[in-house]
Amino acid sequence: MISGWRPKWAIIIAFYNEERFIAPTIAAALAQDRDDILLICVDNASTDGSHALVAGLIAGNPRAMLVTETAQGHTFALRRGTAIAAEQGCANIAYWDADTHYPSHYISRADQLLGDDPKTICVQAFDIYGPYDTTKNRIIRHRMAITASLLSGQGHTGTFGQCFRIAPLLAAGGPKNDDWPFVLYDHELMHRILKVGRSTHAADHVCWPAPRRQVKGHVRWNLTERLLYALTPYAVKDWFFYRFLGPRLRARGMFEAGLRIRDWEQ
Repeated sequence: MISGWRPKWAIIIAFYNEERFIAPTIAAALAQDRDDILLICVDNASTDGSHALVAGLIAGNPRAMLVTETAQGHTFALRRGTAIAAEQGCANIAYWDADTHYPSHYISRADQLLGDDPKTICVQAFDIYGPYDTTKNRIIRHRMAITASLLSGQGHTGTFGQCFRIAPLLAAGGPKNDDWPFVLYDHELMHRILKVGRSTHAADHVCWPAPRRQVKGHVRWNLTERLLYALTPYAVKDWFFYRFLGPRLRARGMFEAGLRIRDWEQ
């Protein structure tokens, strides 16, 4: 860390065995178009060479650090990174996935969208695939923005596209809820954050997850659950998550640990 430097933003990259994919994401974080960002890389008990790779990529950079979280699970790593960001005095935080591409203005655009209204506490970036300005992606981006405006009481992206003001994030319980050990924790997190503030978005605020993330049969909710999530008003979302969805995920064994299963490598 630079003496006397207080970052406004933290980028948290929590990773597990991402040796083949993480280098471009680290480069994208270091290439953001502002100098008030602290990069916190959290190795979640990797067994490949990704820890050494990341250490080499950020070596000598006073605005980047690498720590290890041995408790296995993405939310454990996010919680560790969030705690460090808070300790360093960061006001805002962005969660990034190790295999996702982010444009150089990603944090600046998120900062603009958060604005000065303290009631706006979250920014959601939309995921697209392929060139930004194709006809297909223009339609997709604007459709997602309209949907997010109409269904404002729920999440519309994974943690890979979530940014928060840290103080209300911590007030909502942080990225890990010990009572929610299941998949779909990104949506459960949004449910909690919307209890203390509101989320915003824009059709031009996007990122590019790796296509391999579309292979996720072991973590997918079914059509009935998705429809009910979309159709239930926010006032009954507690019931949806903790009385309806949670028990169903438990019965199917859909715990967060399943995210460490690499379907695309099988």
